Amino acid sequence: MAKVATNTNFDGLLQESGLVIVDFWATWCGPCRMLSPLLDEVEEELAGKITVVKVNVDDADEIAARFRIMNIPTLLFFKDGAVVDKTVGAMPKNVLLEKINANL
Repeated sequence: MAKVATNTNFDGLLQESGLVIVDFWATWCGPCRMLSPLLDEVEEELAGKITVVKVNVDDADEIAARFRIMNIPTLLFFKDGAVVDKTVGAMPKNVLLEKINANL
């Protein structure tokens, strides 16, 4: 199950082992609501290999500003606490899986 990030716990969540996918989203964002269940499915399928962290840009605006998030949904892919890849916009599951597998 995805972890919810706040301005105070975010950096600790980036230290999870494996690939950490940070989903920047908002409740009012239609494409975000389309992507969210796909992320949940993929996280379940790849349990132990990836961790999904959700950042609501309205609640954790400091994190969004720190990574200069201008559009949502945005996914940042982290390994060892550093950004290794980024996507912007909703995508089908097969494209999401390709992106994840390229970064594992």
